[in-house]
Amino acid sequence: MKIALLIVVLMSILIASVWFAIQSFTQIDATMSVHGWIALILGVILSLLIGGGLMALVFFSSRRGYDDMDNDV
Repeated sequence: MKIALLIVVLMSILIASVWFAIQSFTQIDATMSVHGWIALILGVILSLLIGGGLMALVFFSSRRGYDDMDNDV
């Protein structure tokens, strides 16, 4: 029962945020050039790659036991 309530709450937050984003972007009257779209797409892709790479390093470090080592200086 708790998991179902959690899923309902999180889905409602997701739906509200998507609705807010759509409303915000449709109300502004701005245009973006081709260079702006290219920069936006490259920024999103690079951010996802960096985030994925850092998460891979976290999992690699955790599974190899580097987080559990004692460093006596």
